[in-house]
Amino acid sequence: LNRLAWSGAAVTVYPHDVDADELVRYDGVLLSNGPGDPEPLKDEQVTLCNLIGRVPILGICLGHQLLAIATGRKTYKLPFGHRGANHPVLERTTNGVLVTSQNHGFAVAPTQSREETHISLYDGTVEGLELRSEWARSVQFHPEAGPGPHDAWGILESWVEEVGGLAKAA
Repeated sequence: LNRLAWSGAAVTVYPHDVDADELVRYDGVLLSNGPGDPEPLKDEQVTLCNLIGRVPILGICLGHQLLAIATGRKTYKLPFGHRGANHPVLERTTNGVLVTSQNHGFAVAPTQSREETHISLYDGTVEGLELRSEWARSVQFHPEAGPGPHDAWGILESWVEEVGGLAKAA
């Protein structure tokens, strides 16, 4: 919440079971991280499907997994999970490596789609998606991480700037 506010966003928090029609009145929706297996969260997936293409979306961790499922991708349980800091993630658009903080036990299965923007250099799992025509993107790692690493902080800042620009244009 602090990272969003520091980036210039006004923040309103809703529970996981909020109706999509309540959320579309906002300039953007961030699907936050959370514990557990994304597969059983059917109600959240229905809400998300009703949001896709109607409002800009950014998913983080569990939000990334829910966005993946809602757009027809598969998730699976990792043998040991990704835990802690200093996980190297390839950012495909720049061919640069982000040092990230992670804490999850499930992953999005790779498909070699161009929509897969970030890839784990440990095991090749999908660490980011960008669905341009649907105004949706997501990352598996934690761009809001504090005390660090901070390589991915720009993801939140650029999303807030983009959402603000879309709102002004509308």
